[in-house]
Amino acid sequence: MSVTPTADIIRRVPKALLHDHLDGGLRPQTVIDLAQESGYAASLPSTDAEELGRWFRDAADSGSLVRYLETFAHTVAVMQTEEQLRRVARECAVDLAADGVVYAESRFAPELHIEQGLSLDQVVLAVLEGFREGEREAAAAGTPIRIRVLITAMRHAARSSEIAELAVRYRDEGVGGFDIAGAEAGFPPSRHLDAFEYLRRENAHFTIHAGEAFGLPSIWEALQYCGADRLGHGVRLVDDLTTVAGALSRRDLSQADPSRVRLGRLAAYVRDKRIPLEMCPSSNIQTGAAHSVVEHPITLLRRLGFRVTLNTDNRLMSGTSMSREMELLVTEAGWTLDDLRWVTINAMKSAFLPFDERLAIIEHIVKPGYAALGAS
Repeated sequence: MSVTPTADIIRRVPKALLHDHLDGGLRPQTVIDLAQESGYAASLPSTDAEELGRWFRDAADSGSLVRYLETFAHTVAVMQTEEQLRRVARECAVDLAADGVVYAESRFAPELHIEQGLSLDQVVLAVLEGFREGEREAAAAGTPIRIRVLITAMRHAARSSEIAELAVRYRDEGVGGFDIAGAEAGFPPSRHLDAFEYLRRENAHFTIHAGEAFGLPSIWEALQYCGADRLGHGVRLVDDLTTVAGALSRRDLSQADPSRVRLGRLAAYVRDKRIPLEMCPSSNIQTGAAHSVVEHPITLLRRLGFRVTLNTDNRLMSGTSMSREMELLVTEAGWTLDDLRWVTINAMKSAFLPFDERLAIIEHIVKPGYAALGAS
């Protein structure tokens, strides 16, 4: 029988992270420091680190994805120079490594960081350099981490093809793939079909934010029109689940008997094809995509055998970390150490990393790490 892990065990287990936004994970003090250096401090809600961190969390607790996204105005404003970008990326690597993350994919939208004259290439190179610095610093501290970058295009803009070319241009320098992000409603992924067709021709990996604020049509388009390798969030996939007694309400999710759940054709396709779901419980609750950790679809989808992964999304806005996300699932949804091992291996299987490198991390880091802490 798998053990219920303590907070100390959760902190120590090796973790893999596929969905984390660089501009959503700054340290509050870093936002303040960079704002003071650039003359932006007067625009911040507070210049006290504790108060500012609380403001980000409170502002993100609106229940609306659109309002949630508004908080990024302050972080993006202080990520407009090469020095700023390098610092934020370096600190991101160090913070994730200190939390036990051994592999991470960090995503950001270069088009948001050119307000002071940087080119898209300069933005990408600065971030990559910052991550390499952070990896070296983490290794020296005894907490090694491997980080890959995902280049994101904004779904409401019209630069996705250009950004896709950028991702391909730097894929041998540490860029693992491509993504589109931003408000879903009114901006379907099929608007960016040219970019996705280009990526497929170039044998490049990509994920798509889908099924968070918008329902099944968003997921269907991301997969069947665009050919996404993974789904960012995908929580609304439960709209395609029913029980033998009829509709499956959100409040039924924690109590549903998997043997009595019926999968619609889209949900069955996602499970059969082993399409990874990049799920982010705390963030999904903030944006209204889920009501609570107990009612979050991740637990039922795990029981049904979907390839779910656990992620942070935006650590600053959610006041979270991988350890906290794991602890919430353990204390509120009854997850065990074996469940945590399972989603970690899922993430590594789904990483935009060459197969042999994925396998090496699973076999030499993840499995031994969990075994040493009591996983079966």
